[in-house]
Amino acid sequence: MLEKLIPHLNEHNLPYPDTIHPIVVHFVIAMVLFAFVCDVVGYFTNNTKLFEVSWWNMFFATISVFVAVIFGQIEAGLALAYDAVEPTLNLHTLIGWSLSGFIAAMTGWRYVIRIRYPKRIPVTYLGIGLLLTILLCFQVYLGDKLVWVYGLHTSQVVEAVKEGAL
Repeated sequence: MLEKLIPHLNEHNLPYPDTIHPIVVHFVIAMVLFAFVCDVVGYFTNNTKLFEVSWWNMFFATISVFVAVIFGQIEAGLALAYDAVEPTLNLHTLIGWSLSGFIAAMTGWRYVIRIRYPKRIPVTYLGIGLLLTILLCFQVYLGDKLVWVYGLHTSQVVEAVKEGAL
């Protein structure tokens, strides 16, 4: 009876063909980094159109980051995490949830700036944006490590864990 309710897991230990988290999260990464670049270039060139581009990128990044975190949680839960991978996976999860709140807060702040001062942007916002960029780059490093070093959701690692080799 329960077997009908639980979807079959494939060779990647997923109920769908391949991981979705990396696909969605790359949009978030690109949008946040591009928003920061637009704000910096707009600040130094006085091109206020770039501030509008930045705003919309942060707005859609905020929506997308929660989709990425949801799929990240699902896929982390389905990952056959062996002992060596757990500290990195836990840190990646913690920073992922923190980044979702950080991005949402930055977007809220960006909205207030957009309404109050549409032609300029405070240096403090750019400074915090730089901090967000650095944290995002560290998160990318952790995600890359999970895939390229530890091989989460690769068929070879899934098979090795199931056989008890890891």
